[in-house]
Amino acid sequence: MPLYFRNIVISSLCGGFVMLGTSKAAAELKVGDPAPLFSAPSSDGTQVELKSLIGKGTIVLYFYPKDDTPGCTKEACGLRDDFAAFRKLSVTVFGISYDTVESHKKFIEKYHLPFALISDKDKAIAKSYGANGLLVPKRMTFVIDRAGKIAWINPKVSPATHSAELQQLLATLR
Repeated sequence: MPLYFRNIVISSLCGGFVMLGTSKAAAELKVGDPAPLFSAPSSDGTQVELKSLIGKGTIVLYFYPKDDTPGCTKEACGLRDDFAAFRKLSVTVFGISYDTVESHKKFIEKYHLPFALISDKDKAIAKSYGANGLLVPKRMTFVIDRAGKIAWINPKVSPATHSAELQQLLATLR
């Protein structure tokens, strides 16, 4: 696929069009289920081990298509702008995409994002959560409670309202 066409397709996907790809896990994972555990490299140079974070607070995993694209930037910057509210609620936020750690570092630096981004190059995390798409992950969010259970799933995230929606939800989960 020519690079120009590929960039148009990915930009369109990140702008809010329907993303292709389904997963058996998506149909099976539901609120109350144990969160699938994973270990993956993050933008801060560490290996994120979900198991070691359980019990320390609420965790938000938001899957997004691609670093530095319009919809994904809007979503990340919305979370950045409201980050103090998430901290006040003892919430740890992670963004997850198929991008490399290096791409994540550039995205964070460019937009001053205060949370880590996880690289899911092998697509294993997205697959285990049912967020895997053909070219990019689906835009989905999962909230994991202190017990390590899925507390909330949003399979159709709007980049423009994602942060406000999460804040409302997280305030009710306390």
